[in-house]
Amino acid sequence: MSAQPGRISVNGVIGAIRSGAAAPLVVVAMLAMVIVPLAPIVLDGLFTINIALSLVVMLAVVYVKRPLEFSIFPSVLLMVTLLRLALNVASTRVVLLHGHKGPGAAGHVIESFGQFVIGGSFAVGIVVFAILTIVNFVVVTKGAGRISEVSARFILDALPGKQMAIDADLNAGLLTREEAKARRQEVREEADFYGSMDGASKFVRGDAIAGMLILAINIIGGLLIGVLQHDMGFGDAFRTYTLLAIGDGLVAQLPALLIATAVAMLVTRSTGEQDMGATVSRQVFGHQRALTVAALLLGLIGIIPGMPNIPFLLLAGILGFAAFRLHQRTLAAPQAEAAAAASAGAAAAPNAELSWDEIRPVEPLALEVGYKLIALVDKQQGGELLARLKGVRRKLTQDLGFLIPAVHVRDNLELAPGQYRVLVHGVPLAGGEIHPDRELALDPGRVFGALDGIPGKDPAFGLDSTWILPSQRAHAESLGYTVVDAATVVATHLSHLIRERAAELLGLEEVQQLLATLGRGGNAKLVEDLTPKLLPLSVVAKVLQSLLADRVPLRQIRQIVETLLEHAPHTQDPAQLTAAVRVALGRFIVQEINGMAEELPVYTLAPQLERVLQDSVNGAGAALEPGLAERIHQNLSQCVTQQESKGEPAVLLVPGGVRASIARLVRHSVPALSVLAYSEVPEDKRLRLVGAVG
Repeated sequence: MSAQPGRISVNGVIGAIRSGAAAPLVVVAMLAMVIVPLAPIVLDGLFTINIALSLVVMLAVVYVKRPLEFSIFPSVLLMVTLLRLALNVASTRVVLLHGHKGPGAAGHVIESFGQFVIGGSFAVGIVVFAILTIVNFVVVTKGAGRISEVSARFILDALPGKQMAIDADLNAGLLTREEAKARRQEVREEADFYGSMDGASKFVRGDAIAGMLILAINIIGGLLIGVLQHDMGFGDAFRTYTLLAIGDGLVAQLPALLIATAVAMLVTRSTGEQDMGATVSRQVFGHQRALTVAALLLGLIGIIPGMPNIPFLLLAGILGFAAFRLHQRTLAAPQAEAAAAASAGAAAAPNAELSWDEIRPVEPLALEVGYKLIALVDKQQGGELLARLKGVRRKLTQDLGFLIPAVHVRDNLELAPGQYRVLVHGVPLAGGEIHPDRELALDPGRVFGALDGIPGKDPAFGLDSTWILPSQRAHAESLGYTVVDAATVVATHLSHLIRERAAELLGLEEVQQLLATLGRGGNAKLVEDLTPKLLPLSVVAKVLQSLLADRVPLRQIRQIVETLLEHAPHTQDPAQLTAAVRVALGRFIVQEINGMAEELPVYTLAPQLERVLQDSVNGAGAALEPGLAERIHQNLSQCVTQQESKGEPAVLLVPGGVRASIARLVRHSVPALSVLAYSEVPEDKRLRLVGAVG
């Protein structure tokens, strides 16, 4: 049914509010209040709305978890301030025009504040108004303005540092791109909010000043109008208009005090998420010792003769009872935890028949720690190791191209207190010993002094290091040392081991998930044609494991699958398929080794050594003699050392037929050496021959 002409439909009003037209309409209405005379009954309704709105705003500030949840507060503060000033102008017009008719001429709200609140005495009214104004202007508004100014300054000064910290966490793998984007947006919103609050607090200050000026103007103007225009006696005019002006001022001062209190409460809140009531209860009344001492002091005051004994003794009893309950709760907490643990153990204790569920699978990746390192894992004790391990997994997953399995952390009483070890598929792989209460100062090769501490070795790379106290960190960094905490040492060691053993962590299940992810990305046809039509899943897994063993990431999985599709009809030998994939990934492999450098420094094999290796691979000659293999290792190690001193990668360029054998030969003895086949180097890549290995 359509609305009748000349009437405003309710649906139309609701639609205007939902469409965002409410705010402009409110602003226009407030401006109209300044110009258009209002009836006393309308003033009563608007004053009531103003008081209710101020109360709602203050309660909203109390119940928000974080200041940023009320990010619209500066705009709300402007709106309620304009509403209050517009009401002051409208009520001033009514008071000056009709004040000579009596106290009820300006509406019942102003009359009630003038008669009931201050008892009809203009002297009391002036004192009460002065006290409220001093409380609002000198105490609340001034303090809130100062806090807003300092908070805005500190937030803006800390903005570059927060942005750099987010970038550092992103680079370290502790944050995803989406999380980093959300954190940056939150930092920007925080800076905008506190900057706006710094300016919005000036509204409250100006409103308090305006309230005092409006009161003085109303009294002087009313006195002149009453005496000169309405022939009232000076005493009657002064009494009537003063009561009306004070009632008007108190009606406006009460919402102003509520809003100023809301501003102060909001700017004094911490930026963290917290419930204000629960936080006050926990931090103010949650300390048994404080309540006990307060109860004793109040009790001593209560027994002094001449003091109001009953109130002090009653309050002392209440605080003492609260302290006693807190003490009981503190004692009961460990007992409740022990009972819960006992009940859990009892629930698992019944004699049940053994089943195959008793055989638990071995975790692909595990970390065992001594009892002294448990604090690094426990978040309640400030341990950061779990967060670091999660960041390591995220970073390695992005770098290697497949999901690194979760690291299962558990304590092992067989280990030394500060010892840890890493297990891959249940087999201990490596370990180390750290000092959780100290930091590790690494010697990068050029330092300017020695440090007092516990000598040690970096577990990941074997560098000389010293375990120092946290207070020595600045001194160590000034001498050229690289200082890291204990959690970073463990996380770095684990990251290094995962990169070395990535092939062992990639199983058939991971390969299946990797192909499924590729299929969901719009390449379902490629995956469907590859396995199981052309190649078994086990062959694909062996190819991918071989690539990881040679430190080739799987990020180019689509190109790998396309190459396997191309060569699978001709062979299913994993070694030949791996060689074909490496040729297809040649540009990517060289990029991973040498970056954007124009030249690739390479070593080659001496012709005689190359023939010996080819004969060994082809079966025409005997296997490599132990002495010859040892000399090859020594020569290649010297080549790697020489290249590292220049800051260049060590690359050995060999024929394709012997590349896999040489790579297996030097994989663990000379891990920094990259072995490439001639066909794997892009045609447009410029090579620089460094030397020949004989």
